Amino acid sequence: MASQRQIDVGGVKIGGGAPVAVQTMTKTETADIAATMDQIRRVAEAGADIVRCAVPREQDAEALKTIVRESPIPIIADIHFNHTLALKAIDAGAHCIRLNPGNIGGRDKVAEVAELANLKGTPMRIGVNSGSLPKHLHALERENPVEALVTAATEFVELMEGLEFTNFKVSIKSTNVPNTIAANRLLSEKIPYPIHLGITEAGTKWSGSLKSSVGLGALLADNIGDTVRISLSTFHAEEEVKVAWEILKALKLRERGPVLIACPTCGRLQFDMDAVVAEVEQRLETYEEAIEVAVLGCAVNGIGEAKGADFGIAGAKNEGVVFAKGKAIKKVPTSQLVDTLFEQIDLSLDRGGEVEYDAAESAEGEAWVKKIEDENAGDLTPEKIAKMEHEASQKAENDKLLVDEDVSPTAGRRFTRA
Repeated sequence: MASQRQIDVGGVKIGGGAPVAVQTMTKTETADIAATMDQIRRVAEAGADIVRCAVPREQDAEALKTIVRESPIPIIADIHFNHTLALKAIDAGAHCIRLNPGNIGGRDKVAEVAELANLKGTPMRIGVNSGSLPKHLHALERENPVEALVTAATEFVELMEGLEFTNFKVSIKSTNVPNTIAANRLLSEKIPYPIHLGITEAGTKWSGSLKSSVGLGALLADNIGDTVRISLSTFHAEEEVKVAWEILKALKLRERGPVLIACPTCGRLQFDMDAVVAEVEQRLETYEEAIEVAVLGCAVNGIGEAKGADFGIAGAKNEGVVFAKGKAIKKVPTSQLVDTLFEQIDLSLDRGGEVEYDAAESAEGEAWVKKIEDENAGDLTPEKIAKMEHEASQKAENDKLLVDEDVSPTAGRRFTRA
């Protein structure tokens, strides 16, 4: 269920119905201000709403003063083991503190951090990872890891509430995807606070993206989760941001930039679609508009399957068609498909999203599509199957073919064994 409480991290609302916020973490030494700021600017440009910086040393806490002042997005200070670094990060102006109450040195030290955070109005992220559960829960972890994770999180929530600190979000992370899903579902039923989602130590760009998409996608689809971070083994933190945005866009939770649709190809393919898709994807990265663009390997299924796309192309061996909203704009040689596609996108954006069709060129494009369809008339495409089903349904209705389900279709028949 959606969280009821809301916190404010440097102007970014989290929870309480706010859009799901995208986070990432810098991969630099925080004390290296130049390198850290360079990465922060890159993740902000990629779409990060918030960024977290590790603060394991005094010099890192000191560097936060400059980083917070110059950063284009809010800064979260990531603290472990040393509560004095949390205090210094708050004084440095960090917009949020990431804290694991179980490894910071006891209730008194947590209370000291909570008191200063309350005074300064600094929110926190509290919670646990599967690798850092309190010792008294290790036995339970072996028997029921999901219950152990949720127990640890709710104990920390009760601790903070007992300290009269409620300006926080909660996270439960595991390397195990099913455990992460189950634990966060259970946690969402127990607390009203915003929930931060992630699969910890997910893996490489390829495997980590898949694991994160499965785990976070399942939870977000159930309206669980208020902020996300994709944890990938790459120095390029902006890649984490891109994956997070693709998950949110796929679930229609947020919009940012284009959405690319591309068919998986089959034996009908007659042109180098790999190269075309790669070029289209690369060129779309320069667009901020939330447009949907389709690249299809043939016209047989093409326009019909992507009729909802704002723009698209469907190709064949020597020529193809550029279309918009399911209607052909023009037929062009295959070598000109991509350039013509972007010409039409740019023209439409210049006209406020309107598409202008030249009647003769559009008719030529539609005729080409019809020709390809006729040449492949024997193929049972999804469109043709749907059309056949619709026609059969209409015929049944027109002929008033009613079936009495109480009468056996085999009544009165005699069956013999051959």
